[in-house]
Amino acid sequence: MAVDQQGLLPRLVRELVRLPGIGQKTAQRLAFHVLKAEREDALRLADAIRAVKDGLTFCQQCRNIAEGPLCELCLDPKRDRRKILVVEEPSTLYAVERAAGYRGLYHVLLGALSPLDGIGPSDIRAEELIDRVRLGGVEEVIVATNPTIEGEATAIYLTNQLKPLGVRVSRIAYGIPVGMDIEYADEVTLLKSIEGRRDL
Repeated sequence: MAVDQQGLLPRLVRELVRLPGIGQKTAQRLAFHVLKAEREDALRLADAIRAVKDGLTFCQQCRNIAEGPLCELCLDPKRDRRKILVVEEPSTLYAVERAAGYRGLYHVLLGALSPLDGIGPSDIRAEELIDRVRLGGVEEVIVATNPTIEGEATAIYLTNQLKPLGVRVSRIAYGIPVGMDIEYADEVTLLKSIEGRRDL
């Protein structure tokens, strides 16, 4: 878009490019789509964005996205309150929910430990998770942080803090995806698969 780099349409393209996974060409396509759309359709999109920013917050208990003090999962009386699955981001929580196999509660860290970046335990509010376990009733904490250096450091830190409280701490298994030939797996994935093996 080399026409007028200061105009309204290039401004929209610049804002869209800032979104994750949106490159210049996709941003231009989206901008032209908004331009061609009916005014009401475009304003509905703008209103939805504004409503998300004005109406959503983080759950006071688990730090998932919520429209009130507590999220719908924490309010659900059918959830198994003896289990807490710990994730780094709400997007991971939603991926687990889509799989529809886990029925416990969650705790969202909103990040992972990264001392080089100045992110410590208070930044991910690890103490809030520890306090939830101290209140009693929790039998297992399942750590589902990403298989990165930061995710592994976070898992180790949480394990060291939670085990003395007498709660079972487990880590999700990582390994070969279903349907993939083992020969095509990278070394780290293969090693994690072997480490996470289970009895048949």
